[in-house]
Amino acid sequence: MKFILSAHNVTLTKAIEDHILSRIEKLEHMGHLVTSIRVTLEHDHLKLAERQYSCAIRLSVPGPEIFAQDWESDLYAAIDLSVKKIEQQLRKQHGKVKAREHTVGSRDKESLKAGEVEE
Repeated sequence: MKFILSAHNVTLTKAIEDHILSRIEKLEHMGHLVTSIRVTLEHDHLKLAERQYSCAIRLSVPGPEIFAQDWESDLYAAIDLSVKKIEQQLRKQHGKVKAREHTVGSRDKESLKAGEVEE
C-alpha cells in the first residue's frame, strides 16, 4: 500500500508522523482493499482559532474513493476525527457488501424451496 503524507504550513515532526501512522494502521485492518492513502495536513492562521488546523484523508479503493476532512483547533484532534470519519465510511461500505451477499443467499434458498414445492 502506498502512503503519501503532505503538510502545508505545518512543521511535520516525528510525533505527528507516528500519530498518523498509528491511526492509519487501524484503517489497514478494516479496509484490506485499500491501495493508497493520502493524508494532507494544513494550518491556516487566517481562520478562526477553532478551525485553524485541517486534516484531509483520501483512500483509493476499488470503486469510488473515500474522503474525509476535519478542521479543529488542535492538529491531533483533526487527525483523530478525520480517521473516525473514514472508519465510519469503511464500516458502511463493508455493511453494504455483507447485506448484498446475504440478499443473494436468501434468494437462492427461496428458489430452492420453491423448486421443491413444485415437484
